Amino acid sequence: MAGGQNEDLPSGWPGSIWLEGKTIIHMQNSQPRPSHMPRGPAKKTGPGFLNPAMAPARTRSVLLLSDVLENEWLVKDGKSIRVFDALCSTGVRIRRWRNEIPSNLQNRLRITANDLDDFALNWAKKSHQTHPPSTTIEHSVESDRYGKTPEGIFDNGIFFQQLDARVALSEASYQWIDVDPFGSPVSFLDSAIQSLARTGVLEVTATDTAALTGSSLSSQKRRYGAKGIVDLYAHDDAVRTLMSLIATTAARHDKSMTPILALFDGHHVRVSVMLTTSKEKASDVHSNIGWRVRSDHIPYQFKKHPDESELERASGPMWIGPLWNKDITQRITEERALELCHPSQEDLEVAKSYGLDWNEQDLEYATRELRRSVRHISKAADLMSREHLLLNLDSLPKWSNTPGAPKMEVLIERLIEKGFCAARAPDSEPVFVTDADFQEVVKTVQELSKSSAK
Repeated sequence: MAGGQNEDLPSGWPGSIWLEGKTIIHMQNSQPRPSHMPRGPAKKTGPGFLNPAMAPARTRSVLLLSDVLENEWLVKDGKSIRVFDALCSTGVRIRRWRNEIPSNLQNRLRITANDLDDFALNWAKKSHQTHPPSTTIEHSVESDRYGKTPEGIFDNGIFFQQLDARVALSEASYQWIDVDPFGSPVSFLDSAIQSLARTGVLEVTATDTAALTGSSLSSQKRRYGAKGIVDLYAHDDAVRTLMSLIATTAARHDKSMTPILALFDGHHVRVSVMLTTSKEKASDVHSNIGWRVRSDHIPYQFKKHPDESELERASGPMWIGPLWNKDITQRITEERALELCHPSQEDLEVAKSYGLDWNEQDLEYATRELRRSVRHISKAADLMSREHLLLNLDSLPKWSNTPGAPKMEVLIERLIEKGFCAARAPDSEPVFVTDADFQEVVKTVQELSKSSAK
């Protein structure tokens, strides 16, 4: 049924106006004006809170969902995809899907938006009604797995429903599920994995980074069954710890996991994986589960089963296989992000007519943010999709006994000249990946140090 325009306005509506990507956002007046390119968690101001630091993750979600429709690596022959945002809050992600994915692909999307919070869901519905997508969507609501029409409101391409996420996941099957809770996603994983079709994509966000990195060992052990070490590899450990839990949980449901894209971004971990029903492959899950062991002669090595003497300097168990899918992630470029998500002059004028207070500097910052959302991904796609060595530039002087580290661009270029692959990794820290062995990297750093001293 269609959503009515005469519903009671949400408390505080219309709030203040912001632009994320090319989508107009209504924020509550109690929330401060976002800073562009925020790096850490913002203070939660109540129900319906918008975290601006999650904008890059939402941008990458737009690119991935566009890519799966264009390149048909999930469904074939122009078929539609059932997409579910389990905890949609005020609906920013679902509205960006509808506004920024190309119009020729929109009719293949069947989007369901769910949230239990009445205030947030009303804010999402009103935002969607006030700023409808340019492409009118007229497909009907699909029946749930029991053949019943679900309760909710269908409005121009988005079906809104108000249920506990785990209940909602138990009532229907989807090919693309997004789980983005405030805190740990652990309590939602079983339901989400069971709700996926035989082949489907699961996107998971975790903001409990103290547990994932090992800063809170008790929480890490309780939620993830792992032990961490807080050092230069804590971010990568966090990503791999979450992926290990997803893989082993999926295996219990006879599903195997294939990574698509996994990142530590500022204050959260964001993982996108494909799950496929296969008892045989699910039984092999532990071939990619192991430990990261530090030593005195090399920063780390992955081991399936570390010796007892190594456990003190080991973190895990964690996913030790590839983190990305090369074919998909090499298409996630800055140019593509700007093509899909950068506001046009017309978009800006429309937003300003609703109260957006932006100047040229704001637009410049927004452009930088879109670029930053995907920076380094395409160039690192090959290495992150196979076995690689991850190194922090700041650690190299200690290992190479040199007075300082070379510029990353210079080191990467020299390794490539030697016939190896190397690229900067998308991390806030100066991290790069390479397929050169560690001693070769040390030798190259020493050569560059001698050269610069002349």
